[in-house]
Amino acid sequence: MPKFVNIAAISQEYLEQMGFSWHKDGDGEYVVRDTFLELTAQEVQAYEKATNELYAMYEKGAEYVIENNLFEALDIPASLVEQICYSWKNERNNHLYGRFDLSGGIDDAPIKLIEFNADTPTLLLESSVIQYMMLAYNETLKGEQFNKIYDAISHKFLKIAKSKKGLYSTFLFSSVEGIEEEKVTVKLLQNMAKDASLITKFAYLEECEERMAYDFWFKLYPWEDMPNFQAASQTAMLNPAYTLLYQSKGMLAILYKLFPDSPYLLKSSFEPIEEKYVKKRMFGREGANIDIVEQGAVVKSTDGIYDSYKAVYQEYVDFVQDSEQNYYQAGVFYSDGACGIGFRRGAEILDDMSQFMGHIVRS
Repeated sequence: MPKFVNIAAISQEYLEQMGFSWHKDGDGEYVVRDTFLELTAQEVQAYEKATNELYAMYEKGAEYVIENNLFEALDIPASLVEQICYSWKNERNNHLYGRFDLSGGIDDAPIKLIEFNADTPTLLLESSVIQYMMLAYNETLKGEQFNKIYDAISHKFLKIAKSKKGLYSTFLFSSVEGIEEEKVTVKLLQNMAKDASLITKFAYLEECEERMAYDFWFKLYPWEDMPNFQAASQTAMLNPAYTLLYQSKGMLAILYKLFPDSPYLLKSSFEPIEEKYVKKRMFGREGANIDIVEQGAVVKSTDGIYDSYKAVYQEYVDFVQDSEQNYYQAGVFYSDGACGIGFRRGAEILDDMSQFMGHIVRS
């Protein structure tokens, strides 16, 4: 069983003052405010090792897709292929951040890759700021967190800036108007860039023009929904277009083909497999359009808006469970290396109603 630590809960009002004003769910709070999941230093090291090795596999997988023209297999819009190839060749070091979703890692369960949210990952505020503030609020609690997310991304912004005009590089940050969670996430990223002494501006995506004169443009909007987009030639996009390869769940099948003996990979294929499996859509999100299939029968499924995308089939794995049958999934952030972790708690198919849980590291 996973281990937990009871903590003094910060108030909902305090969370809202920090900018956490969404997820007013009628069936409970989104952030678990009175409990941390307890990790050991060895478990953290295992998550770090797995994440860094998986990222290296994704780099090799993307190269394999590009060299063998496998974009269609990953459901990549043909109109984005040129941008993907350009960014892979010229902007390889501009991947700002992503989040690996992993099963296992606690309660002696082996770590397995579930998917990589490489383009527009959520849980940034919760993982980098909120769980840190919860730990700071419990100042008598002995322990640390694996949470270098804020500093890692801020440093990454500076490295990216050096590829153009250094501290004189200009950064535009954009989200869709009316979606508070995305605006807060983008504003947080903007603050990370500001803390690196960079020149920044925020504008809603609807206000932006494709030929705006900025050195870098971070847009919290999925690449797969921008098939006809062409940025100004002097503007580098963050995250780069090639991260759409990483975002596609079709990469799970590519990685398993290239690294079948990796301890971190589940058997995955573009066709149904014999084992109990999870059928996912290439660009599905938040647990939508998921089927769990055993012996040819669908035993659990979710609806959604992503059923027009191609499917990939991944071997089923049990998530760690507690005594109340809650399931736990680790989310490890990557920015030039594994830099922090948070957890989701919820049902067997984790969706946008699952809860965020912070952690503490005990020796």
